[in-house]
Amino acid sequence: MSPALPKNIKIKNTRKSGVKIIRNIKEMVTVSKEYRKKNKTIGFVPTMGALHQGHLSLIRQARKDNDVVVVSIFVNPTQFSPREDFKKYPRNLKKDARLCKQEGADIIFCPDAKQMYPANYHTYVTVEKLSEVLCGKSRPGHFKGVATVVAKLFNIVNPDIAYFGQKDAQQAIIIKKMFADLSLPVEIKVMPTVREKDGLALSSRNVYLNKQERKDAVVLSQSLNMAKHLIKRKILDSRKIIKKMNELIKAKKTAKIDYISIVDLKNLEPINRIREGCLIALAVRVGRTRLIDNIILKFKVKS
Repeated sequence: MSPALPKNIKIKNTRKSGVKIIRNIKEMVTVSKEYRKKNKTIGFVPTMGALHQGHLSLIRQARKDNDVVVVSIFVNPTQFSPREDFKKYPRNLKKDARLCKQEGADIIFCPDAKQMYPANYHTYVTVEKLSEVLCGKSRPGHFKGVATVVAKLFNIVNPDIAYFGQKDAQQAIIIKKMFADLSLPVEIKVMPTVREKDGLALSSRNVYLNKQERKDAVVLSQSLNMAKHLIKRKILDSRKIIKKMNELIKAKKTAKIDYISIVDLKNLEPINRIREGCLIALAVRVGRTRLIDNIILKFKVKS
């Protein structure tokens, strides 16, 4: 279904020409309001750019579900610590715009940091407890930055449905909790992790890996698959499974484990015995690149 064009705003037909690029917050708000007046549904895919097939799968789903698809491209400085890769994070708006057009997105919203965080900016959103474990433990302040930018983007874009990837499971859980607690009227859809043929979860940071590191990085998904195999063999002690995963990953010289955890999907608290619906998550540095992956046990666990 093609979106109706708002009055006084020219938006090119994405499938025939180019995707509309909006850099100004006020313009994005105005465009969204005009679509709302015409009862058009808005699907929103928030990204930091460097788009890959994982992002594109979200855009495709948004295209199926909505009249209008908005993709944000904003490398958010507040979710990076001083030691992390904010300055070198991959950026290629021209390529991203081409991919967005290819998948039928209507609008790319790409504000700059001065607009999102003007002088004397002091307001942040914190989802307590959930933000302090797993990746939050090794990246203090990261999820405060994520929650804040997502809340801001949702207020600007005003979507009906927002799309996130399962690879960032903790992020999705935190965002869902923020929306529930603040009674925000947006549906959150979490879509399956997209992987390379060898199992490596797609990530914008994969481009940092050299040839050997790329080969070794597959051990993340291999360790998760091993965990599933052990569970199907009725090994349900979380410590035993984590120990086996540790051994497999440590055999790779370029890999250094940040954490491996088996937790309750709702509260992210560690569980001692495997049960259906638990989350097995890990973060591993391969060379200098920090990668994450996870699985949710959706099959029934037999004792």
